[in-house]
Amino acid sequence: MTKTESSMISDRPKSQPVPLLDLRAQYVTIREELREAIDRVAESQHFILGPEVEKLEREVAAYSQCEFGIGVSSGSDALIVVLMAIGLKPGDEVVTTPYTFFATVGAISRLGAKPVLVDIDPLTYNIDPSALEAAITERTRAIIPVHLYGQMAEMDPIMEVAQRHNLYVIEDAAQAIGSEYKGRRAGSIGHYGCFSFFPSKNLGGFGDGGMVTTNDPELADRIKLLRNHGYRPKYYNKVVGGNFRLDALQAAVLGVKLKYLDQWTEARQRNAAHYRRLFAEAELSISPELLSQANQGTETSGRTSQLSEMAGVVLPVEAPDRRHIYNQFVIRCGRRDELMAHLKKRDIGTEIYYPVPMHLQECFADLNYGAGDFPLSESAAEETLALPIYPELTEEMMATVVDAIADFYANGTI
Repeated sequence: MTKTESSMISDRPKSQPVPLLDLRAQYVTIREELREAIDRVAESQHFILGPEVEKLEREVAAYSQCEFGIGVSSGSDALIVVLMAIGLKPGDEVVTTPYTFFATVGAISRLGAKPVLVDIDPLTYNIDPSALEAAITERTRAIIPVHLYGQMAEMDPIMEVAQRHNLYVIEDAAQAIGSEYKGRRAGSIGHYGCFSFFPSKNLGGFGDGGMVTTNDPELADRIKLLRNHGYRPKYYNKVVGGNFRLDALQAAVLGVKLKYLDQWTEARQRNAAHYRRLFAEAELSISPELLSQANQGTETSGRTSQLSEMAGVVLPVEAPDRRHIYNQFVIRCGRRDELMAHLKKRDIGTEIYYPVPMHLQECFADLNYGAGDFPLSESAAEETLALPIYPELTEEMMATVVDAIADFYANGTI
């Protein structure tokens, strides 16, 4: 970019703020339908489980290409109740990724079991299937792949490893409802799928909520028993369960929103494609091949240094045979924190998902992992930044984001 071009960008009038997410913009388009649904529940005075929840369970199961859906109180509780259902106990091990939200690893620890971590694929940020075999011991009970940012993990090799070792596969699909791997939906391939309806998700409620999916009737029945204190009939407890019930108000809201989910997903995909065009036109798109080094003891410092010296960012990679639903649009750069501060000054919302991998969290110090154990996860935590991608984002707003990033590199010291 020339000095004249840089001056033109700097001299532009201050643009409108661009929030990371604008739930109000979605709400105004379906306000009346949502209010009717809420009124329907209020008139019924049936607030816990019941017909609204059962209807949503059928619809989400069908949408996810599954036989059964069981509504639960949150995505975090979905993971916990599933691990309870497989009989996880202290001393057992579950293999998962360090590059995820706390709930994935926290659910394992809460039941007294041991999380065993393996590194990620540097392009998709999902668990590296080639690292699974070495992590499995005689105490391993399950594998939890996380479909991060709206793109599914490579499920075929994961299922092959699980079948060889007679392990459960629990898909953490909190960010991935409707995403696909080789035509199969998230939550339909493993023994269980765990979904979150946290408000910021592609399908978000008016509070916490979640869903467990499965194709096995016995596993579905086990979740239904455990989510409601383990009693059947009422007050006759067969097992020690918990209060993991989805409430009818959330189910009613989610039932309205589910009708629009594919439309919203297509808008996110269009926005992602538009971002790619804008970054390419601004000559700010760095080849992802810089990140494609295999997990073979790769040093993070060399790659980070290389990125920090380049004017541009690495854009999200869509792996072959996937339907990416773009819960997040995550870029990568070697000067992430500086770029984030620059965008904040322009009133552009961003977020870091996630700044500290699980093996470096204070609460997991007893796992005896340390810095350098999972270099690909650590470098991702240091370099990634989520940009606004929600369906109502306009082309003008995306241009504002990319212009601000161009200005950062034009006026910064490279």
